[in-house]
Amino acid sequence: MATAILNRLKKMNLNLRIMHVCGTHQDTLERYGLAVPLKDCGIVVHQGPGCPVCVTTDREYEMAKTLAKKGITIATFGDAARVPVRQKSLLDLRGEGCDIRIVYGVSDALELARERDRQMVFLGVGFETTAPGTATCLLNGPPSGFSVLSCHRYVPPVLDALLGIGEFLIDGLILPGHVSTIIGVHPYEALAEKHKLPQVVAGFEPLDLLMAVYMIAQQVKNGDARVENEYGRAVRYEGNIRALKILDEVFEPRGVAWRGFPSIPNSGMAIKKRFSSWDAERIFEDDLAKLPDLREPLDCHCGEILRALLEPHECPLFAKVCTPTTPVGPCMVSMEGACNIEYKHSAYQRDRAHHSA
Repeated sequence: MATAILNRLKKMNLNLRIMHVCGTHQDTLERYGLAVPLKDCGIVVHQGPGCPVCVTTDREYEMAKTLAKKGITIATFGDAARVPVRQKSLLDLRGEGCDIRIVYGVSDALELARERDRQMVFLGVGFETTAPGTATCLLNGPPSGFSVLSCHRYVPPVLDALLGIGEFLIDGLILPGHVSTIIGVHPYEALAEKHKLPQVVAGFEPLDLLMAVYMIAQQVKNGDARVENEYGRAVRYEGNIRALKILDEVFEPRGVAWRGFPSIPNSGMAIKKRFSSWDAERIFEDDLAKLPDLREPLDCHCGEILRALLEPHECPLFAKVCTPTTPVGPCMVSMEGACNIEYKHSAYQRDRAHHSA
């Protein structure tokens, strides 16, 4: 089947640049070596801002670090805990005596909070996929002393902003499967209409990705610009109605910066006022207001990589100064980051294994 799809693509005489916004799609692309045969068909696929840990800004991580230094327990995902900001990550602070807990989700953080008689903040990182879990936690009334630092984000606004900037001209967009299981297909239709861009929601198997590319190529050839759903076995047009209702009950849109982007209107999930008793930004407002303005390090090119202006190997630090064990930026830290994925699956890693044998 894969060979048949590639043969059809090759006969179409294409010259396409496609973007996806999902770390799992990038892993599939690299793991199964799809980039080379697609390039032979005249198609280049780039990763955009599809890594939640990567797009979370240094200021947000610094907020969590500030609270940790005050003696507050911080619970978050392993990748988020390893992102270096001003040379130190949350895990580095744990080595200095701060209480940093690695959890698989907000439910683990809640369990820890019930066991401990001290303040705990859950650093909530993620898109519409993980945010319903955080929302459910707040709806159920967490224990006293527990709060959430919401770094959750909505995906459609950043796609609109990225396409509006026009730095990276693309012919089609592969839409994220995980996010789309929650929000459905219809939120992307306004983007297709506004930007006249073919879009396809795709699953995560190699054939899913190849079929999504083929569907985009067909749209381009036919002069179409609509949203199609290749991932029909998991994504419904209307999305997950229950999860969407939960998100709407707890969060409201606000403008927030993304790494590599200025503030994007309505792209952040702010905790609504009725849940302010568990909103870490409100509870610790005075402490967090003292944070200095933070700029991303000039030598880290994660911002350009997230905007698809650079490929990871084009960064002068890649696989030299910046590696998964000594990351400079979040794109090398996160398992969904483009740099981490390319390092893991590229010739750099194979050469290292060969030389150590």
